[in-house]
Amino acid sequence: MGMADTTPKTGLAALDERMRDIFREIVESYLQSGGPVGSRTLAQAGKLALSPASIRNTMADLAQMGLLSAPHSSAGRMPTHAGLRLFVDGLLQVGELNASERSAIEGRVATTGRTVPDLLNEVSAVLGGLAGGAGLVVTPKRDAPLRHVEFVPISRHEVLAVLVFSDGSIENRLMTAPDGLPPATLVEAGNFLSSRLTGRSLEQARLDIETEIAENRSQLDAAAQGLVKQGLADWGGGGEHRSLIVRGQGRLLENLEAADDLERIRMLFDDLERKQELIALLDRTRDGQGVRLFIGAENPLFSLSGSSVIVAPYMNRDQEIVGALGVIGPTRLNYARVIPLVDYTARVVGKILDGARP
Repeated sequence: MGMADTTPKTGLAALDERMRDIFREIVESYLQSGGPVGSRTLAQAGKLALSPASIRNTMADLAQMGLLSAPHSSAGRMPTHAGLRLFVDGLLQVGELNASERSAIEGRVATTGRTVPDLLNEVSAVLGGLAGGAGLVVTPKRDAPLRHVEFVPISRHEVLAVLVFSDGSIENRLMTAPDGLPPATLVEAGNFLSSRLTGRSLEQARLDIETEIAENRSQLDAAAQGLVKQGLADWGGGGEHRSLIVRGQGRLLENLEAADDLERIRMLFDDLERKQELIALLDRTRDGQGVRLFIGAENPLFSLSGSSVIVAPYMNRDQEIVGALGVIGPTRLNYARVIPLVDYTARVVGKILDGARP
C-alpha cells in the first residue's frame, strides 16, 4: 500500500532546491490524480527541465528520507503521510476564498429563523459538497443555565423530559420510567428540579440535588426521587449531550480507481461509526483557534483507512469555543482549497450563533 506511514528523517531545510521542486511536483500531481507519479511523466510535463534519470535519482533520495513511497504495482512514487505533512506545513500555498464561494456558504447557512440543529446539519452538508469529502460537525456543549424542567408521559414505560434553557432553547430527552408512574409524581419531580436549577446548569446543581436527596431533605416520595436521580444520570450533566453530524459520505465513493481504494473507503466508513472517538478528536481543536489537520496515520483512528481530517473550532457569542466542524476524506484532499473553506465556514457559524449576519 503506497501510503505507509514513514517518519521523515529530516525536515524541509535539508531539501535542496531541486529536491523541493521535484517533491512539490509529485505531491501536487498526486493530490490531483490520486495515483503514483513517474519520473518520465514529470520530465514530459516540462516544468523541471531535468532528464528522467536525474528526476529518478532525486526521487530515490526523497524516498530514502521517508517522504515518498512506491506502490507495489507501479514504478511511480507517491507521498507518504509524513511527506504530505511536510508539504502542507512547508510548501502549500493556501489561498483565500473568492467572493462567489463566500456568498455560496453564507447563502446556504445564514438563513434567518433556523434552529441551531438545522443550521449545523446544513453546515455539514455544505462542507461536504464544496470540499469533495464528508462534512463533520460536532454540536455545541450546552452550558446555558436551565429555566424549567417538565416531565411529559409518552407511554406506560416512557417519559419525555423537556429541558428549557435560559437562552430560549429547548431539549427533549426520552427516558424509561417505571410502569404506571402517576402524573402527580411527574409534576412533583419537575417542580423540584425547576426550583433548584433556575439560573444554574445541571452540572452546577448536581451535587446539591444529590446531597439533598441523600440526606432525605427533598420531601419527595420514592418514585419522584427515582425519576430525579435517573434524569441527572441520563442527562450527563446537560453540557455533554452532544452528537456528530456527518453528511456527504456518498462522495467518498466517487472516483475510486482500484480495489484498494474501495477497501480504504470501507475502513473509513467504519471509522465514521466510532462517533465518540471522532468527537474527542475534533475536540482537540478547542485548545486553540485556527484550522488543524490530521493526516493519515498521524492519528490512530485513521491508521488503517489513511484518511485526512481538516477541522476548525467555532465559537458562541461569548467568544468561547463550543464545537468544531470540518471535512474528512482521502489524503489527496485539495488542502489549498479545503483549509480556507473550513476556516471561513467556522467563522460564519460563529457569527450566526452570535446573532449577527456574516
